[in-house]
Amino acid sequence: LVQLVESGGSSVQSGGSLRLSCEGTDPSWSSYCLAWFRQVSGKEREGVAVLGIDEKATYVDSVKGRFTISRGTNKHTVYLDMNNLIPEDTAMYYCAAVPLHCPPPLNIMSSAWYHAWGQGTQVTVSS
Repeated sequence: LVQLVESGGSSVQSGGSLRLSCEGTDPSWSSYCLAWFRQVSGKEREGVAVLGIDEKATYVDSVKGRFTISRGTNKHTVYLDMNNLIPEDTAMYYCAAVPLHCPPPLNIMSSAWYHAWGQGTQVTVSS
């Protein structure tokens, strides 16, 4: 199973930007559906962005137009570029992956469908 390691979390002020990175150890990393989730203590893990092997990206409504998910040119890294951050974006952010095809559209933001997870990186946005 692919190992995932996130980095890039930090504390920023509202309106700021951050780039989260997630590196995968599997040589066939480019053949995974990749996703970013976030979780606030006491709440369920929420899907934020998903990137298929066809490079099709899907976003939760609350981040559309502000966040961008992409693969690195070396294909071993997936990024989450976050702009115009707001306090409601404060959470632990997790990278997730599932081999080959992304879950069906109705389940694409469901954490239960993803097989591999990173340890998380904290993002804190202050007003």
